[in-house]
Amino acid sequence: MHFDLKELITSLGYFGVWAIVFAESGLLIGFFLPGDSLLFTAGFLASLPQTSLDIRVLIFGCFVCAVLGDNVGYATGYRFGRRLFQKEDSWLFRKKHLIAAQNFYEKNGKKAIVLARFMPIVRTFAPIVAGIGSMHYRTFMSYNLIGGFIWTFGVTLLGYFLGRVIPAEQIDKYLLPIIALIIIVSLIPSVVHVIQEKRAKKS
Repeated sequence: MHFDLKELITSLGYFGVWAIVFAESGLLIGFFLPGDSLLFTAGFLASLPQTSLDIRVLIFGCFVCAVLGDNVGYATGYRFGRRLFQKEDSWLFRKKHLIAAQNFYEKNGKKAIVLARFMPIVRTFAPIVAGIGSMHYRTFMSYNLIGGFIWTFGVTLLGYFLGRVIPAEQIDKYLLPIIALIIIVSLIPSVVHVIQEKRAKKS
């Protein structure tokens, strides 16, 4: 799905960005949303004097929504997890995404909650799988806070500081290629994971 992130963020402001972060972090419908590139672009735009975004408000809200989103995902998995494995595929739900997140969780253990923050799709389903596996809530919350902090602060500040060093007249020239690169890089772990799973099945 194509998103004009610059226009989207400019139009919706803080609450639009926060809502997307919340949805992608723990709602089943959020797996297709552009988390990494959204945070980067929002941080980038916050560095520009002509925008009204304050980087401190932006990051704090993103962090809170990321943590809350994961909590909703955990609660969903804890209460309805087994039903999800029996649910038929629809345009909002693909069982294969849930299974991929479960395999990732089984391979990486508790740290999967942190690592999944940087993997599209898996990011949405990892807290649900943690709930299904009845991970102790305090343990989940600890990793949730760490992962949410590193993801929101790290990616958003990366965009912010790059925006500060790129000349204003060259912003449009660099922004789209950088976003494309972030999307490609964020997909690499998922692609590698899929390849490893296929090799493991063959062997």
